[in-house]
Amino acid sequence: MTPRRIILTCGEPAGVGPELAPQALASGVDFAWMGDPRHLPPGTAFTEIAAPGDPVPPGHLPVLRHDFAAPATPGHPDPANAAGVINVIARAVDLVMRGQAAGLCTLPISKQALKEGAGFAFPGHTEYLAHLAGDVPVVMMLASTTVTPPCRVVPATIHIPLQEVPAALTDAVLEQAIRITHAALIRDFGIPAPRIAVAGLNPHAGEGGTIGRQETQRIAPLLDRLRAAGLDLTGPLPADTMFHAPARARYDAAVCAYHDQALIPIKTLDFDNGVNVTLGLPFVRTSPDHGTAFDIAGRGLANPASTIAALRMARDMAESRK
Repeated sequence: MTPRRIILTCGEPAGVGPELAPQALASGVDFAWMGDPRHLPPGTAFTEIAAPGDPVPPGHLPVLRHDFAAPATPGHPDPANAAGVINVIARAVDLVMRGQAAGLCTLPISKQALKEGAGFAFPGHTEYLAHLAGDVPVVMMLASTTVTPPCRVVPATIHIPLQEVPAALTDAVLEQAIRITHAALIRDFGIPAPRIAVAGLNPHAGEGGTIGRQETQRIAPLLDRLRAAGLDLTGPLPADTMFHAPARARYDAAVCAYHDQALIPIKTLDFDNGVNVTLGLPFVRTSPDHGTAFDIAGRGLANPASTIAALRMARDMAESRK
C-alpha cells in the first residue's frame, strides 16, 4: 500500500517556513516536517519520529529531526545553515524514492543564501530535485485550488530575460513541456483525456504573421504534428483571451511561452492559494507559491493558505498515482 504521509521539508529556517509548519496541521493532511526542532516557533507541540510513518499524539507536529549547524534568526539567513537546507532536501527525496513516504512538499528556500553559504550550483529547487531524481526532464506547473474552472499553467521557458525567450522557445522545448504536461494530467490529476491550450508567443498570437511569425512558422506546425499523434491541443491562442472562466472551461492546462505570460493570470486569480507543482519527477512534489518572506518572518504574519493547499494537492496527487 502506498504510504500516506507526506514529507514537508523545512526550507530556509530564517524565513517563514518554521512558523508555517505547525499551522499546516490545519490541512488535515498526514505529513511529517523535516528540519531542526530548534527552528520551530517557541511552544510548538511536536514529537520526534525515527521514520516517516511513525505515530504521534493528536495535535503534535511529527518531526524528522535534522540537526543544523546554527540556530535561526528570522529574517537573517545564516550561511552556516545553507548546507543543512540542501541536505534536508536530498534526505527527503531519498526517503520518498525509497517508498517510505507518499510525496514531497517543500517549504521555500533562498537560492542566494544557499549559493553564498554552500556554493549551491542549481538555479533553484526544481532543478535540484530533477538532478536528485536522475537528471530527468521536468516542467513547472502553477495550479489554483479555489477558482472554478481551475487555472493550471505551465511556462515552457522560465527564469530568463524576455529578450531571450524567442530563441529559447525551440520546438523541442515546447514539445517537451506539452508532453510532460499531458502525461502528468493523466497520472497526477486523474484526467484520462487531457485538453491542453497552447499560448502564442506574440500579441494576438502573431495575428496571422503581422505581429510575428513564430506562431505560423513553428508553433502551429508543431501542434499539428502532436495532434496527429493523438494529443488534444488548441492553439496557438492569444494569451490575453485564454484565462477568463469560459475559456478555462475548454482546457485542463495551459502551456505558455514564458514566465509572466503564465504566472500573471494565476497569481491574479488565486494569489493566496496557488500551488507550485513539479511535473515529470518520479515522485510527487508540490510547494507553496511564495518565497521565504524574510520581511515578515517571525512576526506571526505568515499566511499558511498556500502551504495547506500544497499539502492537500500532494496528498491528492499521491492518491492519483496509486
